[in-house]
Amino acid sequence: MEPKVMIILGSSSDFKIAEKAITILEKLEIYYDLRVASAHRTHEKVKEIVSTSTKNGVDVFIGIAGLSAHLPGIIAGMTHKPVIGVPVEVKVAGLDALFASVQMPLGAPVATVGIDRGDNAAILAAQIIGIQNTSIGERLSLFRNDFYSKIAEDEETLFPEMKGKYYFPNKQKSEGRKKLPSNKTENLNSAAKNQITTHPGEIIENPHPPQIAVISGSYSDIKVAKKTTMFLDKLKITYDSAVISPVRSPDKFENFLKRNKNALLFIAISGLSAHVTGAVVAYTEKPVIGVPCAIKMEGLDALLSMVNMPPGVPVATVGIDSGGNAAMLAAEILSIGDEQIKKELQRFKGNINCKR
Repeated sequence: MEPKVMIILGSSSDFKIAEKAITILEKLEIYYDLRVASAHRTHEKVKEIVSTSTKNGVDVFIGIAGLSAHLPGIIAGMTHKPVIGVPVEVKVAGLDALFASVQMPLGAPVATVGIDRGDNAAILAAQIIGIQNTSIGERLSLFRNDFYSKIAEDEETLFPEMKGKYYFPNKQKSEGRKKLPSNKTENLNSAAKNQITTHPGEIIENPHPPQIAVISGSYSDIKVAKKTTMFLDKLKITYDSAVISPVRSPDKFENFLKRNKNALLFIAISGLSAHVTGAVVAYTEKPVIGVPCAIKMEGLDALLSMVNMPPGVPVATVGIDSGGNAAMLAAEILSIGDEQIKKELQRFKGNINCKR
């Protein structure tokens, strides 16, 4: 059986982070391989691993590295398969590795997860593979349920400790973990149920479910959203798009997610505290690509709140304002099971390289 995930470490000292990923992949019964190769000291070895693995059917690469952490980016430049980057804390709280992994040029996206979050890298890899492999998708769903159960158990252990005079528990009905409903979207008129609005406003009657749902949190993010959808158009990928804040319009936000419950993945675009990505991953088990926008603090607030997600809910974060790379990453993910998208992706990447 050929591995579906290739883990490459920049140094053997990164193995403690890789162990987090390995534990998840073992639980989800996903075949994987692991190698150690430095992007700077053993460049040819990295090239050979990536080339051979791509030819042999590896679907996802995970690059784990600290310090300058160029390894995930070097891998991304050598393959059309999706690459997940895990920055490792060695110096300056791992921020050097985070920036090196996430801030990639157009055409070589790295789906970066939080610092030292090898577990989220494995979950993201499973989400990507699970788009085409329903068995893995089902195992992932059960695995994520365990996170909900643990939180419920933690809550129960706290109750006996609450001794305050004015503590008065509010009885609530336990409903279990909430998933996206399978029924049609509520509170939408019949026309909206049968239409999809795509940039720049074209209405498609009775379409097939879009491959991607693109959601921006504010009209301040619209420039990045337009860049994302422009690249999706060039790659001939179908999408639905909307500008809705989960904070200001939570009902409309939920309706959009319900309407796109059959989308293969989501692209969430947001500045400031990046509530959009957090709200989307709470609703879906599909891959979520996050694009932080530079509204304040040069986008660092959005980047850090987007990438450093807790275990179980990864966001595949790309660089600040990198709408083009979000679309390219989406194409890499979808190309695993779609030869036409694979051809368009390789053609498009070739054109980018020719212009440099």
